[in-house]
Amino acid sequence: MASVTSLSHSVEQHLSSAISATLPEASADPLLRRSDRADFQANGILALAKKAKANPRELATQVVANVVAGDVIKEIEVSGPGFLNVTVTDRAITENLAARYADAERLGVPRSPQPGTTVIDYAQPNVAKEMHVGHLRSAVIGDATVRMLEFTGESVVRRHHIGDWGTQFGMLIQYLDEHPHELDHKDTQVSGEEAMSNLDRLYKAARKLFDADEEFKTRARRRVVDLQAGEPRTLAIWQKFVDESKIYFFSVFEKLDMEIRDADIVGESGYNDMLAETCRLLEESGVAVRSEGALCVFFDDVKGPDGNPVPLIVQKSDGGYGYAATDLSAIRDRVFDIKASTLLYVVDARQSLHFKMVFETARRAGWLNDQVKAHQLAFGTVLGKDGKPFKTREGETIKLVDLLDEAVDRATAVVRDKAEKVGLSEQEIEENGRYVGIGAVKYADLSTSAVRDYKFDLDQMVSLNGDTSVYLQYAYARVQSILRKAGEARPVAHPELELAPAERALGLHLDQFGETVAEAAAEYAPHKLAAYLYQLASHLTTFYDQCHVLSPDNAPEVVANRLLLVDLTARTLRRGMALLGIRTPERL
Repeated sequence: MASVTSLSHSVEQHLSSAISATLPEASADPLLRRSDRADFQANGILALAKKAKANPRELATQVVANVVAGDVIKEIEVSGPGFLNVTVTDRAITENLAARYADAERLGVPRSPQPGTTVIDYAQPNVAKEMHVGHLRSAVIGDATVRMLEFTGESVVRRHHIGDWGTQFGMLIQYLDEHPHELDHKDTQVSGEEAMSNLDRLYKAARKLFDADEEFKTRARRRVVDLQAGEPRTLAIWQKFVDESKIYFFSVFEKLDMEIRDADIVGESGYNDMLAETCRLLEESGVAVRSEGALCVFFDDVKGPDGNPVPLIVQKSDGGYGYAATDLSAIRDRVFDIKASTLLYVVDARQSLHFKMVFETARRAGWLNDQVKAHQLAFGTVLGKDGKPFKTREGETIKLVDLLDEAVDRATAVVRDKAEKVGLSEQEIEENGRYVGIGAVKYADLSTSAVRDYKFDLDQMVSLNGDTSVYLQYAYARVQSILRKAGEARPVAHPELELAPAERALGLHLDQFGETVAEAAAEYAPHKLAAYLYQLASHLTTFYDQCHVLSPDNAPEVVANRLLLVDLTARTLRRGMALLGIRTPERL
């Protein structure tokens, strides 16, 4: 199905042609935008008049005289110092919606004419450690960004850079070697919760022994050397921790209704073989230098409190490698092996300085350039209702699974409260409770600009009122209820009909879906898509109050036309919510 030209683009073309006819030598950008004074407003005449040393209102009047009205533009008037207020025809709106409706898969949204390859690094848990609320944002923002980019036609490679390497594993490996059956499953499958419980129990026992027994501590430290040297038995025990952790990871991501594929998990260990060469390349090129035995990269604008330069340490003085070596090796892999044009990192804003230094180092080395760019999609902190970092009453970090379970429980109570009226079965109540609860958590995150902190308030998240996912899900379900009650009436476009104000407002907003998705994907800004969807649901509510769809007083063609309008609205809500990773129940 071919993409559908938006009404804004059609109007823009008409105005550009009129500007070119008026000022052939001028750049014909009308600077069109949506307006509360008309359907669209063009502000470009003022800049053109300044360049041409002409009176703005007189120039605007000349441009209007050259506009070809008809199928798209109903009327156009000069306003203020030289703005153009444009109203489109009802026929143009209806025909536009009909074309979008005919494209069930993409709703007329075009793909990017110049797609590239983006490697996106997100959802980065640590082996043998519980996932907490801090891991939520990377996973949710990353997943939505992947979905938006893929929808626009970008080739996306997922990477989950899990923490699966380092000195902390010496203690764990040595303990498991001396207690070899601690992670045995006795030929039975274990749940994610059981896997985490096993790891937590083993970690506490290993830590207790490490702190109390100097001989064990010495053996554990030797094990780190064995791990880094690739000693087979040590690697085999390390792999048990990775495998047990993955059982837990996958269970959490399944609870989040998020697909994480094993092939996409390339943790710190995945770049071990590249570390020495990365250091050699940086040192030989002069990008990195030796300082007090360590391999460092210095920056003029990065200094400590004492005014001395703070370097990026690529290799420590004892020969060990830090995070920088791994991150730089990952860049080499993603640029030269995967052939990425964009590297995107969904990482906590508190790591911004580290990534600024890593990216600059890669640019100096020639691994990043005008053709290959790296960007950190930095995100803020999850706060409690008190505006402080979200923790338990005891001051401990909140476990992600506990938070998700509570969200589902709260949402299920909300769904159950209305279940009898809708006629939901117990199975539907539980299923919808999951969709609403997880959707509420995701939407609260995604409706906030990523770089901002946000307050985690479950009571507000599962509310049917306000800017919540439940409000959007309920809007979708309301349309499904209308379609079920429609009987033999079917959605059919009738371009000859005059549209009510609420119909026009809803139709014009639907027309903006493709442009909104493109903008949100290009800027890695899911919150812009979330804002669009909330406005769409709000327009639907106004329409629902002012324009009855199935009223017996309506002519059949009015019913058919309005059914198409609400059905397209529902399809747009469903598609938009899916791009955010949120499901839309048919009945709610």
